[in-house]
Amino acid sequence: MYSRRDLGKLALAGLPLAASAAARPNSKVKGVMIGAVTYSFRDRNLDEMLKAMNEVGLSYAEMWQGHAEPKLSKEELRKWRMEVSLDEFKKIRKKIDAAGIVLYAYNYGFRDEYSDAEIERGFQMTQALGVNRLTSTATVSVVKRVSAFAEKYKIYVGMHNHSNLKPNEFARPEDFAAAMTGTSRYIGVNLDIGHYVAAGFDPVEYVAKHHDRIITLHLKDRKKNQGPNVPFGEGDTPNGEILRMLRDKKWAIPANIEYEYKGGDTVAEVKKCYEWCKRALA
Repeated sequence: MYSRRDLGKLALAGLPLAASAAARPNSKVKGVMIGAVTYSFRDRNLDEMLKAMNEVGLSYAEMWQGHAEPKLSKEELRKWRMEVSLDEFKKIRKKIDAAGIVLYAYNYGFRDEYSDAEIERGFQMTQALGVNRLTSTATVSVVKRVSAFAEKYKIYVGMHNHSNLKPNEFARPEDFAAAMTGTSRYIGVNLDIGHYVAAGFDPVEYVAKHHDRIITLHLKDRKKNQGPNVPFGEGDTPNGEILRMLRDKKWAIPANIEYEYKGGDTVAEVKKCYEWCKRALA
């Protein structure tokens, strides 16, 4: 188990150096770090995504691997990951810094079919990006192999949940518990509170009990009982209550918007989500 102070130090380590303080966007609202999973801007390439983040005014990013990787077939992509120079990831970090964005975590999926070398490569990419946090859509069974590399590289890994109540997938509190039992202290949680609600669980209770193991939060609004993604404020997800808990408890956990509902212009919709968050914290 790691302390919130540890994560606070890591957050400071991730601050960009290239952009001036005046040029940087600042989306810390009442002490709460509001950011975005860059998957929200999946209709744009890396440069366009950074421009969109600036336009919305968001200063914290959890970078989706699709913004670092080329569009290839599954097998071609696995080959690319093993062969690409890590200098390419250092170049990406420079672009992020130049945009004045705080890169908080890198998103890289781990699956059972991955070799140990492929798993380790995710940590090497994260290290090359200059961050100490990784979020992952993974299977429960692969966590023990991931754990060894998390310990080796001293990189925190947040396991991401969906609402699929299937064996070996992250959805239930007991799935997270299984991942964090008998593994490295660097194994934690990337709690998607919208998916958690859709699967029938209470994210307020989970965050209150396990905040010291949460790497990042994903904000989205979904309805209960495997309901759809909807605009913020129209579903059953207690986004506002979670944000106010972070504010009141002073927990340094980024709350990252993940835009997934059907909307219009991506930038306009993410901006609506951000404005909703600011109103919830007012």
